[in-house]
Amino acid sequence: MKPKTNSQSRTIAKSIASIASDHKAIDVAVLDLRKLTSFTDYFVICSGASDRQVKAIAWAIHEKMKEKGHPPLGEEGLDAGHWALIDYGNVVAHVFYEDDREYYQLEKFWHDAPRVSIKGVTA
Repeated sequence: MKPKTNSQSRTIAKSIASIASDHKAIDVAVLDLRKLTSFTDYFVICSGASDRQVKAIAWAIHEKMKEKGHPPLGEEGLDAGHWALIDYGNVVAHVFYEDDREYYQLEKFWHDAPRVSIKGVTA
C-alpha cells in the first residue's frame, strides 16, 4: 500500500535508512525528491562492501518493512548482489555494491535533491 502523506513517506524513508545502517550499510543517504519528481518522495541509497552484504541489507529492509506493515510494491535484484531496488511507492530504496554505486552515480543525477539528516544513521 502506498504511503498517504509526506509524513508517512518520511517516516518510511527513515526506517529504511535505520535498517540499512543497522546492517552496516556504507554511506546511507536519504534524498528528498518531493520538489523534483512526481513518481516518488524519497530515495534511500546505500552500499555494501560485498555481494553478500548487499543481499543481506536488501533482504533485511524487505523483511523488516514487511513486519512493520509496509510490504513493497515491487523489487528487483534482491538476490543478485549488485543493485537491489525496493519500491514502497513514495519511497524507493537502492542498495548498491560499492563499485556499482560509483558507476551509476544516482546522487549526482539527483544533485538538486536535499539530503535528509537521520539521527543515529551513519552517512
